[in-house]
Amino acid sequence: MRQIGIIDTGFLVAFLNSTEQYHPWVKGQLNNIPSPLLTCEPVITETLFLLRKIHRGEDMVFKLLTQNKIKIPFRLDQELESVRQLMETYRSVPMSLADASLVRMSEIHSNSIILTLDSDFRVYRKNKKQMINLVIPDDV
Repeated sequence: MRQIGIIDTGFLVAFLNSTEQYHPWVKGQLNNIPSPLLTCEPVITETLFLLRKIHRGEDMVFKLLTQNKIKIPFRLDQELESVRQLMETYRSVPMSLADASLVRMSEIHSNSIILTLDSDFRVYRKNKKQMINLVIPDDV
């Protein structure tokens, strides 16, 4: 069974911004993950905000979406209660809407792996107690 890559904001920003510390590492990791990658609208929103001052940053995000290299299958309106419960569970971390959506996506897609630069994902659990499969730098 093919592993499904779910991409987080920091990973996507580092891929698109060559000045980011983890840019070379992220590019290398993406060679091992088949496309399309999945994400959610909160991740796209955060990414667009963080790349707003990078030349053609927003265009690069939209290009990945229009070329179907990244897809957004997640529907928050259908997952509101699950996402709300995750955010409540991890209130002390705290958990963002984007993070909760990605954790929920990892529950829906059992054969998935989350691509992230966010160490909070080491704390989060899917299905209440299962560790989430991650692609994350060792020093994060």
